[in-house]
Amino acid sequence: MNRRTTRTIAAALSLTAALAISGCSSDSDSGSKSGAAKPEMTVSGGYMPEPVNDKMAGAFMVIKNGSKTADKLVGVTSPLSDDLQIHETKDQKMQQVQAMDVPANGELNLERGGSHVMFMGLRNTPKVGEKVTVELRFEKADPVKVELDVKERTYNAKNPTAH
Repeated sequence: MNRRTTRTIAAALSLTAALAISGCSSDSDSGSKSGAAKPEMTVSGGYMPEPVNDKMAGAFMVIKNGSKTADKLVGVTSPLSDDLQIHETKDQKMQQVQAMDVPANGELNLERGGSHVMFMGLRNTPKVGEKVTVELRFEKADPVKVELDVKERTYNAKNPTAH
């Protein structure tokens, strides 16, 4: 090979590498993985029954995934507590889990007697009518901030008139 051929091959390889790198960065900029759109989460019906004391409280809501990409709820944070846990109820037993599935074009229902968020060691005890802020963290989707209404201890979203 002569010098000109070597330079041409080097230039072609450099151009190929540059195109490959720019193709990778445009995928991550658009939030897509394997051509799938980043999930978009919306939350409705969020509430917390008024806690009895500052030891623990539960939070309930519906998380809707309006995309064709499944995701997972992997964490929750709040100024009210440093220890928020994701719990599921199976066979009438509550247990902490690391994540919960939010199906593509589906919902994750966090409700009394089922899956929910637990606040452990509250900094204060919120009262009925106040709001508690939480941030939901997902494996793929952007975090979502939610304001939970503090409701009466007997409130149930399935039957909101029951007291």
